[in-house]
Amino acid sequence: MKAMGKTRRLMALGLCGAAVTAALAAPSAQAAPDERRNPGWALTDTGTDARFRGLAAVSRDTAWVAGSGGTVLRTGDGGRHWRDVSPAGAGDLEFRDIEAFDRRRAVALAIGEGEASRVLRTGDGGRTWTESFRNTDARAFYDCLTFFDHRHGLAMSDPVDGRFRILSTSDGGRNWRVLPDAGMPAAQPGEAGFAASGQCLVAAGAKDVWLATGGAATARVLHSRDRGLNWTEAASGIPAGDPARGVFGLAFRDRGHGIAVGGDYRAGQASPDAAAVTGDAGGSWHRSTTPPPAYRSGVAWLPHSRSAALAVGPTGTDLTRDGGRTWSTVDTGSYDTVDCTADGGCWAAGEKGRVARLR
Repeated sequence: MKAMGKTRRLMALGLCGAAVTAALAAPSAQAAPDERRNPGWALTDTGTDARFRGLAAVSRDTAWVAGSGGTVLRTGDGGRHWRDVSPAGAGDLEFRDIEAFDRRRAVALAIGEGEASRVLRTGDGGRTWTESFRNTDARAFYDCLTFFDHRHGLAMSDPVDGRFRILSTSDGGRNWRVLPDAGMPAAQPGEAGFAASGQCLVAAGAKDVWLATGGAATARVLHSRDRGLNWTEAASGIPAGDPARGVFGLAFRDRGHGIAVGGDYRAGQASPDAAAVTGDAGGSWHRSTTPPPAYRSGVAWLPHSRSAALAVGPTGTDLTRDGGRTWSTVDTGSYDTVDCTADGGCWAAGEKGRVARLR
């Protein structure tokens, strides 16, 4: 993955209960009569053309997005209005992930080589931001971050000295430290993460976290049960073997059941076997029998469902009703990432300022 340059590669990537059921049952204007129903994405007016790969859904009303040109937006009224809360002087930063605890507290990750990788934090709804971490190691390139709760979180970098580097916080992102790498499996040649949707590092429960990889001979998912100190690894079943291929996004509905999505991000390239599922916390993965028809970068379980999830990518949105084994396309709009909340809110974000909420 390093062979074509991480920066160049990344630039090329250019509801609950009855409410969810009703939204999924809404007819699709573009669907054939025998196709599944449209999930009902309602686009909102963000007033910008930034590309949003970072998305933090707090509720049906509140969400944060972060993206190109150092842009961070926040809504508190379901997307009717968006407030530009971009950090001052951040125009040269490329935000690819954001985690939010409520409408006031959020942590954003800027990606890039060396000092371009930074973590910023706000506690006042984005009126002010504090830089809490700046990468000073030219060999590191941070891709994603995740939180177990409002205090404990991790960020991950591409391999340094042959192993993925993990950054840890125990105070809500105010301070960070690099964890020892003795419990991290050796990286494969060319292996790295994809900063495509903020979902290459995800957590479930108090201590479990998973890391997605690509670019090497095998696309892997690494799993830690102790907040990043020790890791196991498993082949995902999603094809790799090229800097543009691998696992791009993960979602776990609990500590055991997860979905991986990915493929080849290059436009026009085939992405067979672009999704896989696990029922044993990532110890083993099984390819979807009917995967999404193209590359997908983001995935999220529908609220309070044990079997329904959405996957998104530049060519559309796919729905599974059987835990990720089979998928059907329900929308053709372009999105990079998707996130759902416990109160039944689902949001998607992507290119040209596109942010939508599930009706």
